[in-house]
Amino acid sequence: MSVLLDHLPELWQGLLVTLQLTVASFVGAAVLGVLVTAMRVSPVPVLRALGTAYVETFQNLPLLVLLVLVFFGLPEIGIKGPPMATAIVVIAVYQAAYMAEALRSGVNSVSKGQAEAARALGLTFGQSLRLVILPQALRTVVQPLGNLTIQLIMSTALAGAISVVDLTEAAKRVNLQEAQPIAIFVGSGLAYAAIAAAVGYVTGRLERRLVIMR
Repeated sequence: MSVLLDHLPELWQGLLVTLQLTVASFVGAAVLGVLVTAMRVSPVPVLRALGTAYVETFQNLPLLVLLVLVFFGLPEIGIKGPPMATAIVVIAVYQAAYMAEALRSGVNSVSKGQAEAARALGLTFGQSLRLVILPQALRTVVQPLGNLTIQLIMSTALAGAISVVDLTEAAKRVNLQEAQPIAIFVGSGLAYAAIAAAVGYVTGRLERRLVIMR
């Protein structure tokens, strides 16, 4: 326990970086996920094909490979970014594929009559999706999106591979100095568990509220 208190500033800073990664990546993944979902349910075949290709591609590639490829490979062609920004973009792009699938399942759960009613009122595809379909779809996928957020939190631990000093990387560095892996990594694991529990609690409350509002 004393080793955690002795290195609390480093571990706390790593935790803050993990939270920053999580929030920024979630926002990016959510925005991109909505766009990909719109493409996948679009009446335009080309857009549907592009949306499907996006999801299939990123769901079948390891996140660590993408992080290393983008951070170490793109500079070879003149494209280079700081580690933090690179991690946020890559994680967001990767997680967006999973969020898009969750959102698409929610869209498919909305009755066709809703879309037909929107068209009858003169709404365009974009308007009906934004004003009618997505608000109802989101209510059905609150828990899956919460689970994906927890997955995203755990995925940020891979950012250390490209020199981002998140909680996991900070714990590794502290362990190199102190050689007390049990205390250090158990403490770090409990921090991740606490964040995941907070996300689960919020999504559970949100899901219950939205169900009551139906």
